[in-house]
Amino acid sequence: HHVELAAARPRSLVYLSTVGVYGDHGGGWVDETSECRPVSKRSVERLKAEAEWVRFGDEAGTPVAIVRLGGIYGPGRGPFEKIRSGTARRILKPGQVFNRIHVEDIAAIVDAAFERRASGVFNGVDDEPAPPEDVLSHAAKLLGVLPPPAIPFDTAALSPMARSFYGENKRVRNDRMKRELGVRLACPTYREGLPAILAAEAAPSPKASAISS
Repeated sequence: HHVELAAARPRSLVYLSTVGVYGDHGGGWVDETSECRPVSKRSVERLKAEAEWVRFGDEAGTPVAIVRLGGIYGPGRGPFEKIRSGTARRILKPGQVFNRIHVEDIAAIVDAAFERRASGVFNGVDDEPAPPEDVLSHAAKLLGVLPPPAIPFDTAALSPMARSFYGENKRVRNDRMKRELGVRLACPTYREGLPAILAAEAAPSPKASAISS
């Protein structure tokens, strides 16, 4: 595949990675220069893939932007479904925070990286690393329902993958993405991102509006 891609002489490449490659930093701040010490196997693989794309870019003479994404959310991929179905739980682990990124902001970051033919590593995350229980409580408030039940992390029956997310704790900076790609986040925090999801869900789809007209 790399040979075919090199032959096509791409003007620039963007690889979407994960902030999971930083591993655990005990809740401390990380940026693109921070040490990567991935914990999970999938993050180890992502770091390896990053290096391979960078090497490919060097050999092909193509700029490669590596965008390390936070937790992705957007219409159909957020806390509302779980709250509505009654399956949501607020997992309480003192000091735990996560960065997120709304799908619309991912699109803006990718567009900017291609437009500027950017190279190097960029953190694609929001402005506010936040405790997951705060996000769920805010989502419940927007729906006008009580917050989901709170369960201590130690007693929560989490899947191995979910538990692995809680094994890493860091606050991720996005200054470079703003400065070098010129991106202004539409959803700088979950407080903008969650209402944006509800607005998108409430908007009629183009297909539906075409039928009704």
